[in-house]
Amino acid sequence: MTKTVRVRFAPSPTGPLHIGGVRTALFNYLFAKKHNGTFVLRIEDTDQNRYVKGAENYIIESLNWCGIPFEEGPGKNEKFGPYRQSERKHLYRQYAEQLVASGHAYYAFDTAERLDLHRQDHEAKGKTFIYNWHNRLKLTNSLSLSAKETQAKLDAGEAYVIRLKSPPDETLQLKDMIRGDIKIDTNILDDKVLFKSDGMPTYHLANIVDDHLMQITHVIRGEEWLPSLALHHLLYKAFGWESPEFAHLPLILKPTGKGKLSKRDGDKLGFPVFPLEWEDPKTHDISRGYKEDGYFAEAVINFLAFLGWNPGTEQEIFSMEQLIEAFDLDRVNKAGARFDPDKIKWFNHHYMQEQSNDILAETFKSQYSILEDIDVNYIALVIGLVKERATFISDFWDLSYYFFKAPKQYDEKAVKKAFKEDTPEIMWHIVEIINAMDEFSAKNLQITVKSWITSNDIGFGKVMMPLRLALVGALQGPDVFDIMYMIGKTETVSRIKAMVSKLR
Repeated sequence: MTKTVRVRFAPSPTGPLHIGGVRTALFNYLFAKKHNGTFVLRIEDTDQNRYVKGAENYIIESLNWCGIPFEEGPGKNEKFGPYRQSERKHLYRQYAEQLVASGHAYYAFDTAERLDLHRQDHEAKGKTFIYNWHNRLKLTNSLSLSAKETQAKLDAGEAYVIRLKSPPDETLQLKDMIRGDIKIDTNILDDKVLFKSDGMPTYHLANIVDDHLMQITHVIRGEEWLPSLALHHLLYKAFGWESPEFAHLPLILKPTGKGKLSKRDGDKLGFPVFPLEWEDPKTHDISRGYKEDGYFAEAVINFLAFLGWNPGTEQEIFSMEQLIEAFDLDRVNKAGARFDPDKIKWFNHHYMQEQSNDILAETFKSQYSILEDIDVNYIALVIGLVKERATFISDFWDLSYYFFKAPKQYDEKAVKKAFKEDTPEIMWHIVEIINAMDEFSAKNLQITVKSWITSNDIGFGKVMMPLRLALVGALQGPDVFDIMYMIGKTETVSRIKAMVSKLR
């Protein structure tokens, strides 16, 4: 790659950033880093009617949490700034006028009512109304009017839009880095509006002008923009500018594999579709976020990387550095990628095991007031014993509560299975053994108790099951001797006596 790679992520601040948007940002970031390029954030806020307060900050916070920081963008290294389209609107009119002057665009004075009548007429005849080469000379625009008539309308301040003059009878030969060669018949294209009557550019014009001025070399975006590729190609050609290379990423599908995963699917399907929690500023409805639901950013990124891309190997666990090294657009699929909520949990479970017990203990302690007075080092030791079975930090309490408080109730099924007629007598023997021990360690407990069981020819289950029931209140948890050591001699004896007293 000879050019210095420059890519951009260009979301609209119309609400929270969907997980599909995060995937687009990630693939742009990976491509830029792979080729020692620059990752740019541009906020496309030309549609002020749909602007949502707080959405821009949410986008930036989401990218930062995910570990996808932009190098250029609003308030950061503004080499080609400003990076908000609303602050660049003075630029666009001159480019639209330039296209009119060169004959690639024209003024159209048709009112919305007049165009509606044309649409209704076409529909009545079973046709679709398209404003382009076959009817534009019958409509009210600077192609059908004389130069004098056009100027008179402009001087009178009549509302107008500027439309691209799409060429008839051509076949566009387009190339997509993921989808290969694409052919488009220009006869089916409409004369898209580039500049609106309110003095604002449409997305298409602003997008092309900004990509050119910001020297974007590769446009990596979602499949939904594929129908716009021909228009964008024509705009680059009309301006006489070199076009960037395009790559259209596959859709992210619902877990069923049918239909695109939408912003509304999270609440319906019971899993987040946003990186961070979002509160709607108007309704105050709260949508779940992966961060607040207890996911690690590394798990989310690792999972998203595999939505539409694969490394061509069996490896599934990738750090960001490994993803950058392995990433290649040649290995991005054309077909939609099914979103699997269980798979992202699998990734989270893996990254849980890699987390420092000390850091996990700090977070766990901060979330439960009952742990307020408990030494964080003790909590870290407990986490080391149970985290193999945890997917989220919120799982720790159910997995480890018995390390912090004695059971008050005993699982009914476990009682039937573990507590027999001779259990009280056996448990009193265990209490005597424990009280007689000088070195109260997990290893010493194991050796002493097991040798007593063997020498008395008692089944291990007759001892170990009620012992676990006494300590935990159920037949679950890590090694019994680890639990006894952690809670200490006095507490162990107290729990055994309490169970015998209650269940006898």
